[in-house]
Amino acid sequence: MATAAAAAGTATAASPGPARASAGEPGPYDRIVPAPAATETHDGPYTIDAATAIRVPARSGEARRVGEYLAGVLRPSTGYELPVTARPGRGIVLRLTEGEHRLGSEGYRLDVTAGGVSIRAPKPAGLFHGVQTLRQLLPAAVERNSPQPGPWTVAGGSVTDSPRYAYRGAMLDVSRHFFTVEQVKRYIDQLALYKINKLHLHLSDDQGWRIAIDSWPRLATYGGSTQVGGGPGGHYTKQDYREIVRYAADRFLEVVPEIDMPGHTNAALASYAQLNCDGVAPPLYTGTAVGFSSLCVPKEITYEFVDDVVRELAALTPGRYLHIGGDEAHATGHEDYVAFMDRAQAVVQKYGKTVVGWHQLTGARPAEGAVAQYWGTSGTEQAVVDAAKAGTRLVLSPANHAYLDMKYDKNTPLGLSWAGYVEVQKSYDWDPGTFVQGAPSSAVLGVEAPLWSETISTSDHIEYLAFPRVAGIAELGWSPASALDWDAYRLRLAAQGPRWSALGIDYYRSPQVPWPAG
Repeated sequence: MATAAAAAGTATAASPGPARASAGEPGPYDRIVPAPAATETHDGPYTIDAATAIRVPARSGEARRVGEYLAGVLRPSTGYELPVTARPGRGIVLRLTEGEHRLGSEGYRLDVTAGGVSIRAPKPAGLFHGVQTLRQLLPAAVERNSPQPGPWTVAGGSVTDSPRYAYRGAMLDVSRHFFTVEQVKRYIDQLALYKINKLHLHLSDDQGWRIAIDSWPRLATYGGSTQVGGGPGGHYTKQDYREIVRYAADRFLEVVPEIDMPGHTNAALASYAQLNCDGVAPPLYTGTAVGFSSLCVPKEITYEFVDDVVRELAALTPGRYLHIGGDEAHATGHEDYVAFMDRAQAVVQKYGKTVVGWHQLTGARPAEGAVAQYWGTSGTEQAVVDAAKAGTRLVLSPANHAYLDMKYDKNTPLGLSWAGYVEVQKSYDWDPGTFVQGAPSSAVLGVEAPLWSETISTSDHIEYLAFPRVAGIAELGWSPASALDWDAYRLRLAAQGPRWSALGIDYYRSPQVPWPAG
């Protein structure tokens, strides 16, 4: 498919030229990831220097935070002061322009001339996304944390951009292996560069419960005390979780917390005997098998538990979504599963949140407004199609394309392969709008790239499996369908390599991508 045509002027498509990016060369407009909706090239360039200021609206705290964020990115490598000020003038100007409704809540317009850089957007989220594009137009060395020689030159041109889908997510499984607040923050920063706007945290599973619940304290202190293979595990205090939510919000990511149920619940069952039908707590579990655990559906205390957990988690979570899992509930009979999901969904709605569940939810009775997260591999499940036709929204995470924990090939030292090997092209080469066959394209809310952690325990592990594939899933969520072309994308992706190296990201050097030498 051809790339997106620009709207006006000396327009260029988003297709790239040869991948020549290096630490000392600006990335041109045709190497931006995700591919913008429209670009133009014209005279410039603009060079950031010691006199440059970042100028923000006088009465917008959110826009000022975007300006301070940009200054925080640029100051270490450039060595410049880059004051953030509301005083008018030239430099890098961030403007809120309520009139440009066509850009929506996340779109922006970026213009670079010899006189400076302007980023305009109706909402602060658009300014932030425009800042991410500006980063990619600067030399990769701008991402380093120590002074670099520059020059810090941005080619002349314009970008007019807004996303295809409202939901563009990445999931981190902190249950199989626990990741600290700082590790989660690091991943948030990496996701923000590619305009991801949802962070789905898988907070509970058989191997660990990771969020403090005051009314059921042993969930975290005992249920969170281990992980796959043993080890200390861990959990987030409520303050920890609030800090993750705050940090994500400052980067315009909404946290989507998940408590998986009625299956994947051994950590909870081990913590409280009364949640088991026989009243006997099983031992803590550190293996990787699935489908063996279940909350006791007939017991009323089960729903007291669900209500308490959802109430406390909803109070901590300003975002609109709360994920209740629902996958691989093999130890729960079908009638019990339907009955449980009816009651669990009602609890989520009671506390003002939108239900999200894995696509097995469609085999029950999805609540009005519920979102089903599709993780199958064929796109042919009739229950999913029927639910989508009836109004259930879909987030697409097909495991054989979007699961970041799948091995790249047989030699990949980390990850699993039950959905097959997923090289970079396979991860990218699918269309969310048509993947579930027979579902209306209007039902697709967006995409998400899950990263399950059975085999990973460090930030380096996260990055090796996520990069480069998460950038492709981000593009599928952001860019126009007409811009999705592997041959063009692989060259734009190659230009990201030096940037990742500057950021200290240990990415997989796929042989399918012509990475720059050095």
